[in-house]
Amino acid sequence: MVEEMKAEAKPAPVKAAAEAAPPPLKTTADVHVPEKLVDWIIGQDRAVKIIKKAAAQRRNVLLMGQPGTGKSMLAQAMAELMPAEDLEDVLVYPNPNDENQPVIKAVRTFTPEMTAKYKKEGKKPGDWAGQGRSVIEQERAANRMQGRGISPAMLLLLLSIGIMLVLAFTDYGSGNSGWIFAATILGLFIFGAAYLLTSGLSRRMPMMAESVEAKLIVDNSGKTNAPFVDATGARAGALFGDVRHDPLQSGGLGTPAHQRVESGAIHRANKGVLFADEVSSLTPRSQQDLLTAMQDKRFSITGQSEMSSGALVKTQPVPCDFVLVAAGNLMDMQNMHPALRSRIRGYGYEVYMEDSMPDNKENQARIVQFVAQEVTKDGKIPHFSRGAVDMIMEEARRKAGRKGRLTLKLRELGGLVRAAGDVAREKNAPFVVEEHVVAARDAAAPLEQQISRQIIDLRKDYSVFVTRGFKVGRVNGLAVLGEGVSGLILPIVAEVTPASSRSEGKLIATGKLGEIAKEAVENVSAIMKKHIGRDVSNYDMHVQFLQTYEGVEGDSASISTAVAVLSAMENIPVDQSVAMTGSLSVRGEVLPVGGITAKVEAAIEAGCKTVLIPKANKDDVYIEKKKLDKIKVIPVANLEEVIKHSMKEGKGKKKLIDGLPW
Repeated sequence: MVEEMKAEAKPAPVKAAAEAAPPPLKTTADVHVPEKLVDWIIGQDRAVKIIKKAAAQRRNVLLMGQPGTGKSMLAQAMAELMPAEDLEDVLVYPNPNDENQPVIKAVRTFTPEMTAKYKKEGKKPGDWAGQGRSVIEQERAANRMQGRGISPAMLLLLLSIGIMLVLAFTDYGSGNSGWIFAATILGLFIFGAAYLLTSGLSRRMPMMAESVEAKLIVDNSGKTNAPFVDATGARAGALFGDVRHDPLQSGGLGTPAHQRVESGAIHRANKGVLFADEVSSLTPRSQQDLLTAMQDKRFSITGQSEMSSGALVKTQPVPCDFVLVAAGNLMDMQNMHPALRSRIRGYGYEVYMEDSMPDNKENQARIVQFVAQEVTKDGKIPHFSRGAVDMIMEEARRKAGRKGRLTLKLRELGGLVRAAGDVAREKNAPFVVEEHVVAARDAAAPLEQQISRQIIDLRKDYSVFVTRGFKVGRVNGLAVLGEGVSGLILPIVAEVTPASSRSEGKLIATGKLGEIAKEAVENVSAIMKKHIGRDVSNYDMHVQFLQTYEGVEGDSASISTAVAVLSAMENIPVDQSVAMTGSLSVRGEVLPVGGITAKVEAAIEAGCKTVLIPKANKDDVYIEKKKLDKIKVIPVANLEEVIKHSMKEGKGKKKLIDGLPW
C-alpha cells in the first residue's frame, strides 16, 4: 500500500518540464517587439484598457501622474487605434462679399474612388495625395489655362513692330521724316520693355494682383492613422490658429486675407487626437476656448494679436472634431479650468498613472521587452546581454524605492539603456554587457546626484560634517535632492539653554525649513514632555540645519533632530560615524520615509560606517553588494533603538534608555 502511494506521488519527469520551458534569454535580439504602439506600453494595464475603450467610443481622457510614466505614448497609441477613413482636408477661399471673412470648405481626404485608384496603381498609402491637394492642383491648372494666349496689348505691340519693319525697307524713313521714324521705334521699344517688366512682376508677385486661388490649411495626405497633434506648451496662435499680419494693406498691394490664414493644432487634430501635457499651463482664456472647440467641434480662425491686421479677419467656423488627451500632475489640477475638467469627466475618463508595478516574473519579462523596444527604437545601439538586462532590472528596483516593486518611470530607465548602448558602441562591442551599464550609470548620473557629490565633497573639506569620533548635540542626518534620485548628508546641531521666557520654553529651528519640516521639529518637544520626563518649559531648544541652502522639506530628519536635542540636553555624545533617517511619531515610533537607497548611498559617499533606517524600509535598499559592504545598515523601530545605536556608552545613555517606555 505504501509503495502504491509512493508510486502515485511520483513527480513528473524533469526532462519533460525542461522541454516545456522557454529557452533561456541570451540577448534582447531574441525578444519579440510588438508592432502596435499600444503593446509597447509597460505596466499601465488599467490605462491601456481605458485608452482602447476611449478610442473606440471617441472619449476624452485626462492622464495624471509623474513625468516619464508613458502619458504621451498612451495618447499616440490612442490615435493609432482610431480609424482614418473619415479624415478631412480643409481649404480656405476668398469671400467676394466680405474679404475679412474667408470661406471654409472641408473635403474628404480620400474618397472611395481615390482609394481604389491608388490601390490599382500600386501606390503605398504614405504616397497617396489627398483630395485637398487635388483641388489645389486642378485650380492652378485652370488658372494657367486662362493665362494662355496673346493679350490685346501684346497683339498691338507686335502689329506696330511689323508696320515699322515694313516701312524700314521702304523710302518712308528718308529725309526729315527719319527722326519721326526713329522716335516711333524707340517709343515702341520702351512700351515693349515696360510691358514685359510688368507682366514678369505680376507672375513673380501674385500679391500685386487679386488672388482667387484657395489655400490648403489642413492636409492629411499620406496619413494611414488618425492625426496625432502634440500641443504641449502651445500658445494661442499655434493652438487655435492665426491670421498673419500684412504690412501692405492698401493700394491693392496686400496679400488677400484668405492667404494669410494659418490653421491651429485643434484643426489639424480634426478626427484624431489632440495631446496637451501640462494642461494647466494654458491661460484661463485658452482653456475656455479649448472647451468651446470641444463642445462646438468647429472653431473660427482669427488673428491672435490685437496690434495685427490679422485681428480684422475671422474665418467661417473650421472643423475641429478632436478627442482631447490632457495630461499633467496632481498640482496641475488646481489650475485647471473647472468646466474643462468637468467636460472631460462627463464625456470621458480620468486616469492616475502607476509609478511602479509588482516585482514578479511577468513584470520582469516586461522590463526585458522594454529594453528590446528601446534598442529597436534607437536603431543605433547594440542589443543587451542577459547580464546587462539583469543590471537594468536592478536599476528598476532601485528607482522604484519600494520593496517588491519595479519602477514605471521608464523615461529615466530608457536614458540608462541608451547611455549603456553608447558606451558599448564606443568600444565596438557586439552587445551591451554589465561593465557598459556600470560605466553608463556614472556617465548618465542625474544633475541632483552630481550636485550632491559636490556638496558632500565641499562639506567634507571644510568639516561641515564629521564622520569620526563623538560630539554632543551633533548628528549626521540624511536627505534627498529632487525626486529622491540623489542623497545628501544633512548635519544637524542642537543646543539647550535656559528659557528666555518665564512662562514657557521654545523650540527654535533654523535652516530654510519647509512647513512639514517645521512641524516635524515641533513634534520633538512632545516626545520630551511625554517620554523623557523633562519639563521643557524651563529650556529653549535651538536646532540648526547647517548650510542647508537647498532647503529642507519633509519629516525624514525627525529622529536626527530628536537625537541632537536629547544629546544636548543630557550631555551625551553622539557617534559621528553614524548617519540616520526616519520620521518620528509623537509616541516615539520610527516611521518609513522615501529615498532610502539614495540616502544610504550618500552615507557611504560621506564615509559613514553605520546608517540607521526605519525598520519598515529594511527591504527598500537596492545597492550592489560590493558597495553595500562598506556600511552597516541597522533597521530601527523606535527612539530607544535609535539612541542605543547612535549614542556613546555610559551612565547617561543607560539612564536615558531606562526612562523610556519602550
